Amino acid sequence: MTEDSISPAKPPKTDITVSRGLADWFRVNDASLAFTSYQTGQLFLVGVLPDGGISLNQQNYTRAMGLAFHDGRLYLGSHFQIWRLENMLRPGELGNGSFDAVFVPRNAQTTGDVDVHELGVDNKGRVVFVNTKYSCLARLDLRHSFAPIWQPPFISKLAPEDRCHLNGLAMANGEPKFVSAVSRTDLVNGWRERRDRGGVIIDVTTDRIVADGLSMPHSPRFVDGTLYALDSGRGQLVAIDPATGKKRDIAFAPGFMRGLSIYRGHAIVTLSKPRDGSFKELALERELTKRDGDAWCGVVIINLSNGDIVEWIRMEGDIVELFDVTAIPGVRTPMSVGVNTIEIRNSITFEAK
Repeated sequence: MTEDSISPAKPPKTDITVSRGLADWFRVNDASLAFTSYQTGQLFLVGVLPDGGISLNQQNYTRAMGLAFHDGRLYLGSHFQIWRLENMLRPGELGNGSFDAVFVPRNAQTTGDVDVHELGVDNKGRVVFVNTKYSCLARLDLRHSFAPIWQPPFISKLAPEDRCHLNGLAMANGEPKFVSAVSRTDLVNGWRERRDRGGVIIDVTTDRIVADGLSMPHSPRFVDGTLYALDSGRGQLVAIDPATGKKRDIAFAPGFMRGLSIYRGHAIVTLSKPRDGSFKELALERELTKRDGDAWCGVVIINLSNGDIVEWIRMEGDIVELFDVTAIPGVRTPMSVGVNTIEIRNSITFEAK
């Protein structure tokens, strides 16, 4: 039995609105989006329909977290498994007359509840993921829950204690390059006392602290020689010089930022509302008050050249927290087939001889 063999809870009630130009953005940039909500356990695929309307497809994956799109595949971390979803369509085919990609879960590898956060795929096709509970980077292992491949130099032992809240992963040239952590603490759950300015970005190839003094950093991304990250406790998307550690604010976004995808000169970012007063004593709360605004749950698309939010998706209702996001290049209208659905029983494909 997999986690999604259990009957899903009642679907959350959520009103979703989008910016007027979102459909045009998808068409101009020849892409769509995938994002996750670990709070409600859902994978969302958003694109544009042939008639110009917005397409939104959602499926249930308990505690849906990290995402990676690689070589036409979608990888998803969940409560105690990492899933591989394959596009079942052949070239030129459409699903249900409209969808140019239909992602079907073909494999789920069980890791146990290690609090998988972000993940990537290396140049040998192996999944690399942030094992937050054990404060390390890991790969999948055929026999064991995971194979640890790196831990921060300040972590003295691999233990299920979430000592520093290691959370984000940047890949470069097919290998893990940078990670983010909320602190350098080597005590069980010790990061919670260091949320304001204890955050670091680390180069995993050298163990060097590239940047420090960050507030709950997430989602480092290394693109064209620039290191981007979310300084989430301040509500800022930042660019970091990996040689000097110098930080430059690019844009403020109205919510707690956790997921980031860099695509064609844009930053695509997920936003969440506060959880149990989690913004208190953070600069983000003060900045929202200063701007006389409230936190969003949704996705914003930011122009990296000027910091403007050019398009957005906003969610109001039961869903108040999102996690990761990825662009899906070359796919305009994606959908997925859920594990616990009738459709998956009939989603059968094979290569003819």
